[in-house]
Amino acid sequence: MNTVRKITALLPGFALALVIAAAAKFIEGLLPVHLIGASVIALFIGMIINGIRRPGERFEPGLKFTSKKMLKFAIILLGASLNIAVVLEVGKLSLCVMFFTLLTCFGVGHFVGKALKINWKLSNLISAGTGICGGSAIAAIAPVIDADDNDIAYSMSATFLFDMAMIVLFPILGRAMGLSDMAYGLWAGTAVNDTSSVVAAGYAFSEAAGDFATMVKLTRTLSIIPTVIVFALINAHIKRREAAAEGGESVKAKLHITKILPLFILGFIGLAVINSIGIIPAAVSHGMKEISKFLMIAALGAIGLGTSFKDMKKSGIAPMLHGFIISALVVIVAIAVEYFMGVV
Repeated sequence: MNTVRKITALLPGFALALVIAAAAKFIEGLLPVHLIGASVIALFIGMIINGIRRPGERFEPGLKFTSKKMLKFAIILLGASLNIAVVLEVGKLSLCVMFFTLLTCFGVGHFVGKALKINWKLSNLISAGTGICGGSAIAAIAPVIDADDNDIAYSMSATFLFDMAMIVLFPILGRAMGLSDMAYGLWAGTAVNDTSSVVAAGYAFSEAAGDFATMVKLTRTLSIIPTVIVFALINAHIKRREAAAEGGESVKAKLHITKILPLFILGFIGLAVINSIGIIPAAVSHGMKEISKFLMIAALGAIGLGTSFKDMKKSGIAPMLHGFIISALVVIVAIAVEYFMGVV
């Protein structure tokens, strides 16, 4: 009976999040050009609803469940669409460029965040969204570092705004510089954030460039795995240090594998490995990816419902400035490395 009550309590909020996800997908389908993904649309729908009238208490359990539990489940399913063999297909060329762009995001991003006095969680979420794969990276890292909804919403917004600019500017700049299809695809695949934006920017140049950019982007997505491990270790270290400060003496915290690497990330890695071996049929893999994307959209809709524009305003312009600086640096570093390697 208790289980039935718990499920019943979750239904209103979960159903509301699903409705927002369906509306976001519908709106995305109406757009003549795929400039904005459904996940960002869902986030803003939720925030607009929150601004008009915050959902009542009966929706809270389901919304919390969707933004936390279902988000993790969506990340697990995402693993079924990744193939580790893609890294070998794309080759060392893209990995070299990605190494320097990720180093720029998290290395320079750390100091930019400190200079702008942004909390380390928001700063690194913006860097992850810029350096890895937009919303998916933010969604994967947020639970590991215990980020709050405002940080998630702000980092998603920053990533979205600069993605829009990149979709328009990249094809123009690529043609102006006389880039080949491969050089442009490598540049777009390593410098543009969200997958949908990479696809839009890539195919706006040429079909060959779009194909290569998409493959590079999938390789980039795999960097979620080591990044999450690193941030899980950082967060565990910070918690131990805080516990020691509160206790007034050194505290030795026991680190279990699920603390260093949360279960949902283990599931994500497991499915990626299984898919790489070829055990999961292509049709099933595609279906799991679609379910993952829809649940992620619903989760971001739930996060939007718990986020207000007023709360985001309190953070000021600093996070957006952080996003602009890191995005601009990644674009410059990516093309500079290509020039250095002789790709351009």
